Amino acid sequence: MPLLPSDRRLPLLYAIILLDVIVGAAVGPVLPEFVRGLHQPQLWLSVGTGVFLGVQLFSAPLLGRLSDGYGRRPIFILSAVGTLLANALLLPVRAGLYFVNRVSDGLTNGMYATVRSAITDISKPERLFRNLGIEGAIISLGFVLGPMASGLLLSALQVPPAQQATYVVRLAVALAALNVGLSFWLPETHRQRSGVRGAELRAELALAINPLTLWARLREKNQQNPGIRRIVLTQVALTLSTGYYFYFVPFLSLGPMRFDARQISYMFMFFGGLSIVLNYVFYTYLADRINQRRAIVWLAALGVPVLAGYGLMGTSKTALYALVTADCLTLSLIQGLLEGRLARHTTEADRGEIFGLNQAFQSFASFSTALVFGGLSVLDLRLPWAWFALCLAAVVWLAATDSARKQAE
Repeated sequence: MPLLPSDRRLPLLYAIILLDVIVGAAVGPVLPEFVRGLHQPQLWLSVGTGVFLGVQLFSAPLLGRLSDGYGRRPIFILSAVGTLLANALLLPVRAGLYFVNRVSDGLTNGMYATVRSAITDISKPERLFRNLGIEGAIISLGFVLGPMASGLLLSALQVPPAQQATYVVRLAVALAALNVGLSFWLPETHRQRSGVRGAELRAELALAINPLTLWARLREKNQQNPGIRRIVLTQVALTLSTGYYFYFVPFLSLGPMRFDARQISYMFMFFGGLSIVLNYVFYTYLADRINQRRAIVWLAALGVPVLAGYGLMGTSKTALYALVTADCLTLSLIQGLLEGRLARHTTEADRGEIFGLNQAFQSFASFSTALVFGGLSVLDLRLPWAWFALCLAAVVWLAATDSARKQAE
């Protein structure tokens, strides 16, 4: 269905995404406080991240299937309520509640398959890359505004360190409540709904928790529409490499930099602000005019030394901000290109299912990379950056072989 001038769905979708990311990004700088008293706190932060992402392995395809059967709007409402309750669990600041939050929030955070399905529902074909690219820019904006809101709150109220986590979580709860209201206001974007029976949901859940059946379903979709599997595998490799987004907080707070919550907020503000500008320019003026496959190869190849550089920068803030700038110019632009390519392989009938499968594989990759970087960080806090660089090199190989295959056809 094309987007009409008076249609408020796309702006509302962007607003819901923005608030959801702000909530998650706002609490990021204070999460180390929940595990600081534990032995090997960087490991427990990684475990929490792994749990949060691993739960999405089955919640993402389940929510995607539900959105195909009952519509996108109910899934947005469910996810918004889930995020509100999950953040409320972070009060008071206790390690046990942190892990409960990771499970609870992960169950409903699989909505991003529904987000991409809804955007694809209402986008004209010629605007699909642009709209999905703007989604990437919106997510980057959330990574700016979340830490910015936390930093401003802590600075304006001069909150003592012992109470910073509590104040930030209260802010996150208030913003999550606002997102519940926006989700209720969102009109439906999916018209071909058929419902889902209880037996179908049980079967979907049984399939979702088994990686082998997920692979079989992906292979089936690839037979119907060749090219889907290669795109999903490339996204899996990219997700393995972008696990560094979750590692940044423990690395900066517990590593050589020893950043406090305010300094972490400022770094993410710079990272996200630059990423917004570059994503908007790239997806508005360039993405549709270039060879996307070749662009993925080059952006990933240039990003490999950037990831390796994070592990070698020592205590230099100048090196950190230089690497963040190079990051925004290279690998941070790849995700939207892959999502746009995948969207072109979907139909109205199976869009939520395909995006759900894709997010499930990404969640499995995120869970796996969290376990890897958690274990490596116990040995040396710099070692995970070598892992991230190797995974991005795999993106280069997958994208390059795909491009070569297409040229040979």
